[in-house]
Amino acid sequence: MNRLFRDFQGGPTCPQGSVACIGAFDGLHLGHQALLRHAAARARALGVPMTALSFEPLPREFFARPVPPRLLLPRARVLGLWELGADVVGLLRFNARMAATSAESFVHDLLVERLRVREVWVGPGFRFGRQRGGDLVTLQRQGRQHGFEAGEIEPVLLDGERVSSTRIRAALRDGDFATATRLLGRPYAIGGHVVRGAQLGRSLGFPTANLRFGGKVPALSGVFATRVHGVGPEPWPSVSSFGTRPTVQGSNEPLLEAHLFDFEGDLYGRRIEVEFVARLRDELKFDDLPALVAQMHLDARQARDILRNDTATRTRAYA
Repeated sequence: MNRLFRDFQGGPTCPQGSVACIGAFDGLHLGHQALLRHAAARARALGVPMTALSFEPLPREFFARPVPPRLLLPRARVLGLWELGADVVGLLRFNARMAATSAESFVHDLLVERLRVREVWVGPGFRFGRQRGGDLVTLQRQGRQHGFEAGEIEPVLLDGERVSSTRIRAALRDGDFATATRLLGRPYAIGGHVVRGAQLGRSLGFPTANLRFGGKVPALSGVFATRVHGVGPEPWPSVSSFGTRPTVQGSNEPLLEAHLFDFEGDLYGRRIEVEFVARLRDELKFDDLPALVAQMHLDARQARDILRNDTATRTRAYA
């Protein structure tokens, strides 16, 4: 049974021992997948649970200003970690107290006392603890003292460069979804429960399924050709806008609005995923609503053409 815990300190979560891996895991890309697969294999070999440790907010979000973009929301990250082999996920609250925790205390209080680790695995260049004072050497030194082993997996390379969340954010920013897909091992998508909006799109002839981004900064914005998963047996073709709606509201909170072509039904409360296929344009502020509606019709036609051609290409590739 999958388990989740949030607190740094507490009673033993894995009294029989565990294998742990640690990382930001933003995106769950090919490099993260390699780390998780390795830790899961080691846990199976030892007959103990595999624990994936991450942080919320991410440390770079806690320290950096402006706040850097996020690829995955917390719920999607936890679900993805479970799907990739974690029995236990520690989504640790990163706050001032944790930022001030020494590397040695992190090891003793969490890895030793709470998780009873037998092995700890990290990715290349891993740092942890106060002022990023701990690294793989620290883990190995502490392991000799407390009776566990620590190791680092080899970097995963694509086109001669290390797979990283930074590369994925750059690809999404540039609308290069092909590269993002290769780095992630799957198309980039954002999931969530459909929320009620102002229903302006419905009055304009473009009803939308709306997803909020949880107060995080998204890695992309604009208008896109998309597919929506979770509505029917096949992904539903759509056109989506992701941004702050400058023409109608000018809110600072990003909203993902997906218009599903030829769809009739109520999606409120349903969990869906919006897969990004191609970038159409930047988000723009129009002089009035008629100008906005005219552009929406153009976006819809372009998105239909792109998705039709993309589907045909995929069909030929797998025929």
